[in-house]
Amino acid sequence: MNQLTDIITQNIDSDSTFKELSTELDNAVSFKQIISAAFKYALFLAVMVVEETLNERAKPMEDKGACPKCGATPESKGFSPRQIISLIGNICWFRRIFRCPKGCKIGVIVPFDEKLRIKPNQKVSDEIKLITCLLAVFVPYQIASMLMKTLTGILVSPASIWNYVLIFGNKAMSKPELELKALSEGELPNMAQIDNKVKKLIMAIGGDGVMVPFRPDGGSPEGKAVWRVVKIGIFARLENKITKNGKKVKVIIRKRVVAVLGTIDEFATRMKLMAVKERFYEAETVVRLSDGGKGFRRLFREISADKAHGVLDFYHAVQNVWKGAEAWLDGRTGRAREWFDLARHKIREGKAVEIIKKLKESEENKLWSELSDDSRKVLKNLIIYLETHKEHMAYDKFKALGLPIGSGMVESTCKQLIQQRFKGVGMRWSEEGFCRLLHLRIAWVNEEFDVLFSSSPN
Repeated sequence: MNQLTDIITQNIDSDSTFKELSTELDNAVSFKQIISAAFKYALFLAVMVVEETLNERAKPMEDKGACPKCGATPESKGFSPRQIISLIGNICWFRRIFRCPKGCKIGVIVPFDEKLRIKPNQKVSDEIKLITCLLAVFVPYQIASMLMKTLTGILVSPASIWNYVLIFGNKAMSKPELELKALSEGELPNMAQIDNKVKKLIMAIGGDGVMVPFRPDGGSPEGKAVWRVVKIGIFARLENKITKNGKKVKVIIRKRVVAVLGTIDEFATRMKLMAVKERFYEAETVVRLSDGGKGFRRLFREISADKAHGVLDFYHAVQNVWKGAEAWLDGRTGRAREWFDLARHKIREGKAVEIIKKLKESEENKLWSELSDDSRKVLKNLIIYLETHKEHMAYDKFKALGLPIGSGMVESTCKQLIQQRFKGVGMRWSEEGFCRLLHLRIAWVNEEFDVLFSSSPN
């Protein structure tokens, strides 16, 4: 280390750039100017330290192995330059290269590059790829490029960011596919390491679908947008918190999401995989939140069987009741509001059967006889809806057990995962671009983002 320090000190004394930076720092007056000059000064020193460290470490003869074609021991051909753009600037150094003595066409062998875990054609360091992909998770590529330039001084084009998203998005997509394949062959995935205190919390699962605009032919943005549904699932552990106003609320302590642009069966396999990984079957109390959709309801029953308390989202329930009030009593009247308020109160008390009874009596007593066919159909559908879900509307019991009765966490996840990034003004996606970026966003939400960049692909 002392030798490295001496070399850097000697280089500094003779470097014109360093002298210019020192002068800029000496002449800085305002706080802003001092910070700016000191930052440039620090970056210059950082680049010099990295370059000299690499040059020193590259001097010893590396284990060069054998030619992969003929097995001969490679011969040293001296030192060759290498450079990579990093977060602190352009890094240049020299390292020893080798070739096969028998002339096998294998290119050069560079053991030091392998030791550094950099690829033959890699021109940008992994931390730049990570940061630009992270920016792209939240904002359009053009804005991500501008932010990268503003925050770090490094220009990365929108096209390059797009390429990084494709590469690491593919990596994010391949992980669950490999896990699903292994699971189908009887091999369990790696279980999440969850604190025992967290494992004892209420486990909530839910799901919903969000419409996303796609390009009509997959490539060209021309033509009318094609809207497709993205299915989203959530596994969350909930804890009670007391607000400043003394109100008890549920907050999410741990959350993992699943999202699929595909069929309900494709979604189901990933939900079941996540259930295993998140130790769903070890949870003491489970609640499945639903808006009443048949596909999700069936899936959640398959996952949880008799383990979970099935809860129909209270707000979806009362929305359907309001539709009935509008159809029957005209939503603009005070009478409609009065009936709705009473029905809403009864439902919250877990007395949906009373509302069903009242509706049926009204039909039998021909109180709907003067209504239009469409209005009568709405009311009959409301009866069917309430009867179908009455077991999942015992809101008084759910509240007593400390269970949530609303699916707000599902809706907020849909906004966080999809709407905030994929439904901006004028946006229309190709399937390839959407799926790769979606899986990067999933990795971010599931706290697996950094893992994708632990070993960079080509």
